[in-house]
Amino acid sequence: MTRLRLYFLTPAALSLTLLFLAPLAIVLVYSLMNRGVWGGVELPYTVENYRRLLDPIYLGILLRSFLMAGAATLACLLLGFPLALFIARAGKRQNLYLHLVIVPFWTSFLVRTYAWMFLLRDTGLVNTVLLTLGFIREPLPLLYNPLAVLVGLVYGYLPFTVLPLYANLAKIDRSLLEAAADLGARPWQSLRRVIVPLAAPGIRAGAVLVFIPCLGAYLTPDLLGGSKTIMIGNVIQNQFTSARDWPFGSAVSLAVMAMVMALLLGWLRREKERLL
Repeated sequence: MTRLRLYFLTPAALSLTLLFLAPLAIVLVYSLMNRGVWGGVELPYTVENYRRLLDPIYLGILLRSFLMAGAATLACLLLGFPLALFIARAGKRQNLYLHLVIVPFWTSFLVRTYAWMFLLRDTGLVNTVLLTLGFIREPLPLLYNPLAVLVGLVYGYLPFTVLPLYANLAKIDRSLLEAAADLGARPWQSLRRVIVPLAAPGIRAGAVLVFIPCLGAYLTPDLLGGSKTIMIGNVIQNQFTSARDWPFGSAVSLAVMAMVMALLLGWLRREKERLL
């Protein structure tokens, strides 16, 4: 069995080594080198790229990224929980509603982001309707601000919250809610003391699935936020493209990856302690 297990695991191990560990090692080496005169990398080795991360500008961008990712995660949970609960109690129409949640994935994320630009710009649908109805006299600045970025992130990653929540809520035994009602619990008390604790694994999984991609997002902040809402993903993308500073971009990438891994390991440790 040990040899058979080794045969089956070898292809996966080789794939991970070639497609993940080897590129990661290259990025690590690049992060310890200097930017060339015309781009690229050159010796000698240095840790200056990591020291640059302590600059107040980059620390501020990193803090903004964490706050934006946290706000998007909280908004997804607040919006996704009622939706997942509704789908879990939809009976025969559950599959229909689940398909509606997944439908946005059939379209490119870039196209969906551009659609929000058309909706939120000064001559977009939202401002046009408000102007036509007389609620406003001039277009509202709905685009190129933190709120637009938050809306784009929530829209893009909301399904990643709904699906794990639905998976947990659909397995809740209705008899538990009936027992809570027989003991005098009101609907709000049943929600707070029965449904939410039982759905806690889905809540935690959805939070992780949303927070991590939101932290490294660069397309949504770039298109919906413009130059006013730069996140750490935009810094990394800029270093590898227009700035052509691959060493610093590699250092920022690894630093963010290390922070995310630390958060994940802490979360996994808490999950293990909770199970024990």
